Amino acid sequence: MNTNHWFLLVGLLMLARGLAATSISRSPFTSAIVYLGVGIVLGPTVLNIFGFDPKKQSALLEMMTQIALLISLFSAGIKMPVPFKFARWDAPLRLAWLSMTITVALVALFAYYALHLPAGAAILLGGILAPTDPVLATDVQVRHQGDKDQLRSTLTCEAGMNDGSAFPFVLLGLSMLGLGDNDEHHLRWLLLDVLWAAGGAILVGVAAGAGLARLGWQLRIVKPRHDIMDDLVGLGMIAVVYAVASMVRASGFLAVFFAAVALRQTELMLAGAPKDRHGMMNPDVGKSEAAQSSAPSNPPQVVSAEALIFKEHLERLSELTLVLLLGGMLSLQSLRWDALCMAAFLFLLARPLSVYTGLLGSATSQRMRAMTAWFGVRGIGSIYYLVFAIEAGVPDDIAAQLTRIALFVIMLSILVHGFSVKPLMDVVWRRRPR
Repeated sequence: MNTNHWFLLVGLLMLARGLAATSISRSPFTSAIVYLGVGIVLGPTVLNIFGFDPKKQSALLEMMTQIALLISLFSAGIKMPVPFKFARWDAPLRLAWLSMTITVALVALFAYYALHLPAGAAILLGGILAPTDPVLATDVQVRHQGDKDQLRSTLTCEAGMNDGSAFPFVLLGLSMLGLGDNDEHHLRWLLLDVLWAAGGAILVGVAAGAGLARLGWQLRIVKPRHDIMDDLVGLGMIAVVYAVASMVRASGFLAVFFAAVALRQTELMLAGAPKDRHGMMNPDVGKSEAAQSSAPSNPPQVVSAEALIFKEHLERLSELTLVLLLGGMLSLQSLRWDALCMAAFLFLLARPLSVYTGLLGSATSQRMRAMTAWFGVRGIGSIYYLVFAIEAGVPDDIAAQLTRIALFVIMLSILVHGFSVKPLMDVVWRRRPR
């Protein structure tokens, strides 16, 4: 396919997605399933019009998935409930750290004993498949600021954090394969790649987000007032925070997520937004019905709200492009039993067991735990860690096996979770006891 063909294909998909938004929202499948289906039909499986080799194109794919993740993590952080309360964040923190670690361990044990992968490759595969995805899980994620649905809020917050919390296990797996600098210094890995990576990311992110919120607020209230290009400010914050965090050996992904959280929290507190009956800040609380109806439909003039609209469009575009490329990476003729077994183990055993274990003693309901245990969508984050490992120099035979397993697990996750999300959300989650 030449450049004109790519423009035509992506343009037609964007037109179809934009014009059929209502039809897709009412259909039993997600938009990611459509993109995946088009990619499989045009890829090596059916028509073989285009193909995308993650081994040969690993550098390009790493950059694309990295950008998509950063934008999605910013969007997820902006949507988190305000004000911050530990009771509201208890379940996501457990899922993003404790449950994610358990998932890595279970996947690694299965890969080592059942698939006979080397110990380092098994841990690496666990790090690749453990994080849930902040890009593809849009139907079970927070849809807008102020969304009070507990399941969507928990899954969005979990996905925002566990892309960063899984990275130390990717580094550990690489070092055990002789590709890192911690193969003989596991204490250094624990202190630097785990504790400092998380703690430093939170410090950098919160400082940057709160500082930018206060700077933007001051510029808007001084006379003469300054206009701010919120889209560029949001993108600039993502880039700066990620770069600074990476330079001090902290997690850039976690830093961007917490920068967005701090940005939104600080802006609403500066604005003095009143709280609704759920205890969350809402700029519209206290307005009369007439005032709300006559007020402009645009969100408050703050960086977080204005930048979010543009970021969500970029998020949809990245989802389209990367899932389409995923279809071009797959050849269903190469599907093997190891990928099917890993997918079944991850979806039916590892994810539920890790979620129920991680949420022991929490205030979450049984229905909440059951829904959370099922919706562990794998996607762009797993692709990023896969190509990161390939770029790090994983041996070709191990890279080929990891690539085949990871890509088919992601494909099956898009299909299985994509077809089940709407029925379960409509029938099970929104059902209320009499």
